[in-house]
Amino acid sequence: MNRLIISLMLATVSIAPLSQAVAAAKQVAITQQVPVVVHYRSAKIDGVDMFYREAGPADGPVVLLLHGFPTSSHMFRNLIPLLADRYHVIAPDYPGFGQSDAPDHTKFAYTFGHYADMLDRLMTQLGAKKYAMYVMDYGAPIGYRLALKHPERVSGLIVQNGNAYEEGLREFWDPIKAYWADDSKEKREALSNLVVIETTKFQYTDGVKDLTRISPDNWVHDQALLDRPGNTDIQLDLFHDYGTNVPLYPQFQAFFRERKPPTLIVWGKNDKIFPEVGAHPYLRDLPDAEMHLLDTGHFALEDKLDEMAPLIRDFLDRKIARH
Repeated sequence: MNRLIISLMLATVSIAPLSQAVAAAKQVAITQQVPVVVHYRSAKIDGVDMFYREAGPADGPVVLLLHGFPTSSHMFRNLIPLLADRYHVIAPDYPGFGQSDAPDHTKFAYTFGHYADMLDRLMTQLGAKKYAMYVMDYGAPIGYRLALKHPERVSGLIVQNGNAYEEGLREFWDPIKAYWADDSKEKREALSNLVVIETTKFQYTDGVKDLTRISPDNWVHDQALLDRPGNTDIQLDLFHDYGTNVPLYPQFQAFFRERKPPTLIVWGKNDKIFPEVGAHPYLRDLPDAEMHLLDTGHFALEDKLDEMAPLIRDFLDRKIARH
């Protein structure tokens, strides 16, 4: 009998830690599955409501996500949760895009310089004194203008199909360059085809090998916003103002050389708007940049998130988190 009692006691002792370990493992698994909370906010900047997505710890390293045309912070909806466990992620919509206000173009200056000024004020309001920037398409000249204003604040760069070199402005840009040279009604109206559904869909699908990875919600969402009354004029104003970025390229490049921000380049090499030839010149000024050319098109996050997210996370963890 004594032997039986001792055996039962030993079994109870051994089972208890095991059950506790199983419970702890289940708790870890549940914790890991809890989705990141994303907040959807607006700030009043220059009398305009500027929408932004925000997630992650308030005291975490800041990552500023700057979208391209014709989308919005919506393009980062899948990336944000993959970063926000450790990083304070901020993804704004420029006026005229996404959920931000879209004032009449005759009463509001739709320029890249104005956008950079507004972002500067937004980041000041949010108390962000240092930030890594993910720049894509329009986000590149906006982000680089912001960098020229406060070079000491830029902790790093993630560049995805965002141009800073004249080599990157190829055939696609010829009609737009003609508009820069001649701001006539004829040249302006000739670019109206850039805001139609066929072009919006093209930007998501061209150069993509597996179209089943691209959600049609993308072009439906973007086109609904492009089709708002008055939005075509907003976009045409911006097409013209894009020409003001080109004279700043030498200053952008000087910033790269002088400040040497840690840089990750993740570029859709099949993009016809910002082709691969625009990626390589970065290495002239940022020879230590890490470059990855992906077999996809303009909106690389839509079909290559599984490749890009680990690269981005690894880069941030190595170069940003510990500084």
